[in-house]
Amino acid sequence: MLATAGTLPPPAVEERYGFEMKWDGVRALVTVAGGGLRVWSRSGRDITTGFPDLAGLAAVVPADTVLDGEVVAFDQQGRVSFAALQQRGRGAEQRPVVWLGFDVLRLAGRDLTGQAYLFRRSALEDLGLDSPRWQVPAYLPGGGAEALELSRTAHLEGVVAKLLSSRYEPGRRSPAWIKVKHFATQAVVIGGWRPGRGGLAGGLGSILVGLPQPGGELVYSGRVGTGLTLAAREELLIRLRGIASGVNPFGTSIPRPDARDAMWVRPDLVGEVVFTEWTRDGRLRAPVWRGLRPDVEPGSVVRE
Repeated sequence: MLATAGTLPPPAVEERYGFEMKWDGVRALVTVAGGGLRVWSRSGRDITTGFPDLAGLAAVVPADTVLDGEVVAFDQQGRVSFAALQQRGRGAEQRPVVWLGFDVLRLAGRDLTGQAYLFRRSALEDLGLDSPRWQVPAYLPGGGAEALELSRTAHLEGVVAKLLSSRYEPGRRSPAWIKVKHFATQAVVIGGWRPGRGGLAGGLGSILVGLPQPGGELVYSGRVGTGLTLAAREELLIRLRGIASGVNPFGTSIPRPDARDAMWVRPDLVGEVVFTEWTRDGRLRAPVWRGLRPDVEPGSVVRE
């Protein structure tokens, strides 16, 4: 179940909502069965091997249980950081993560998706998940403005307002969950890149991104060069060369100046950018690269 972008519910109805912090990490569903644990991305990909930190959760959760949450990492100041999660080393001790739970879909064999959010949250909290590697952060019933200010002072993305009476709707972007952000972010699909100049000569200069359409073609959204460190450029260039293609996935939607010297790739990789606004012609204004989103499938990307 995914949230829709929007604004805080009006004060007259905010008592109908629970407000959670919007964690800047990777969505991660956890299944416990047969004494083992599996971790799944929101696209349904098995990402268990990437998070050995969470293996012990199987010992404290009943069998035949499915939990929903977010994996996060922290920067040197102890703040939740998407960049820190991107830089996670191969060893868990190099960049430990924490799983933050916010829902339970199945509990000890009982399907809870038809139950109200308020019921599911109570069931989740009753599990007593509290350790350095997994936690269930509190939510605020009502008080949307207070929750949003709390997220701002904690340097978080924003909040998610969830209708207390809402059922869990798997696979749907539902208006029952509303995400309210302090800054604009957008998932984008990479369709190509342009070589660097000057000090970046021989390497990656900028990436060309867009949003997918039903027919499979990408509609061009702009090029992104800001926010890419040298290490990120080198790593990303290796990935892009591995999916090189002679076909322009943007068709006629990309302006000729931006297509000049471009190297095209299959639209297989999803990234995320921060930007100021959408221009009238559908371009991202002042986009800044945040990192790849391996948990998001290209076909699921929509304009926020």
